[in-house]
Amino acid sequence: MSITRRTFAQLTAAAAAAAALPQQAFAIGRRRNADPIRIGVIGCGGRGTGAARNAVEASENVFITALGDLFPDRLAEARTGFEKTAAENPRFKAAYKVTPETVFTGWDAYRKVLATDCDLIILATPPAFRSEHLLATANAGKHVFAEKPVAVDVATAVRALEAADLFKAKGLGYVAGTQRRHDHRYQDIIQRVHDGAIGEVITGSVYWNQGGLWSNPRKPEWSDMEFQLRNWLYYTWASGDHIVEQHVHNIDVANWVLGAYPVKATAMGGRGTRTDPIYGHIFDHFAVEFEYADGRRITSWCRQQDGTMSRVREEFTGTLGRTNAADRIEGRNAYASTRPQVNPYVEEHRDLVASIRAGAPLNEGHQIVKSNLAAILGRESAYTGQTISMDDLMKAPLNILPPAWEFGTLAVPAVPTPGETRLDRTFTEGW
Repeated sequence: MSITRRTFAQLTAAAAAAAALPQQAFAIGRRRNADPIRIGVIGCGGRGTGAARNAVEASENVFITALGDLFPDRLAEARTGFEKTAAENPRFKAAYKVTPETVFTGWDAYRKVLATDCDLIILATPPAFRSEHLLATANAGKHVFAEKPVAVDVATAVRALEAADLFKAKGLGYVAGTQRRHDHRYQDIIQRVHDGAIGEVITGSVYWNQGGLWSNPRKPEWSDMEFQLRNWLYYTWASGDHIVEQHVHNIDVANWVLGAYPVKATAMGGRGTRTDPIYGHIFDHFAVEFEYADGRRITSWCRQQDGTMSRVREEFTGTLGRTNAADRIEGRNAYASTRPQVNPYVEEHRDLVASIRAGAPLNEGHQIVKSNLAAILGRESAYTGQTISMDDLMKAPLNILPPAWEFGTLAVPAVPTPGETRLDRTFTEGW
């Protein structure tokens, strides 16, 4: 599937239209006598198990029935955690229906989960696998909650777009892990911005600046592939780098506010503190200027460095005021949201299940891929040291996945070097 400028514009329009759907359109589903929904979890780390708990908390008559993970020890940890939760929480105990026959490990664990009688799949493996798993889930006729990001390069983004189309064609629900889209206060503020509360939006800045994250020391029995997968955050092929894996949340809010997606990026970044090989080859900071088709610019900042200032937010300035997007507007139409504070990690599951039961399944597939591509665009500008257009990105044969899914030797690509790193690279060709 090739993506032309026209296709990109059409996908932008489709995603904007989906984002504009009123939340009330799916509210009726919450008041209906709920049919059972069986959930299969693919990827049983902290996010997969957390999402499963969120789904049970969100809606009645939802059951966890199957689990799959590449690694047996991670699956065992997940089962132990779920059993502990069940012992402490009667509602979760009633919802936890996993049996020894519905737990699977190995490279094909996802296919075995899909072959069970589950109705909805939670995808929470490392992002490198997301597009493959999305396509398999759609082909299996299952609804999906897919954690972000859904792509790490152009090749996986194209597959993720194909999957989004397939979910839509089959009438299947698809919610991504961009939970701000399901936060009632964000919805309130951004709707007011769209209605003109701060006038014409001129510019904005989005941030995810924080300290460092986890790492798993290597064990002698781990192959290169296993070590990298157990530390997937630090390898661009596995995570997309933290601008894609984490900062996509804030970039997605910028696209939501502007009702558009960037067409160009000029960026810089590097490794200032995480220079040890245990941190793979990703950067630990990025700064990006995103340019949109109408000339507006958004600045984007993300950092993972211990001992540094934390800032995770989105700010926008218009001709009549400004907003932090999360809960208030300043200026001529000053306003603080009075909407009840909800847990958006729960609400995104509630909205998905409600939409399925109402017969109007949400589909956030195009929306998340487009924001995902924006994050990749910023990353590639920083990696190469060049201003890059979305057209240039989509034309480049950027395919950075390893040549095979198997345990064994797997060299670590070099740290990207601005001025030397190419946009048209593959994993096997090096960086």
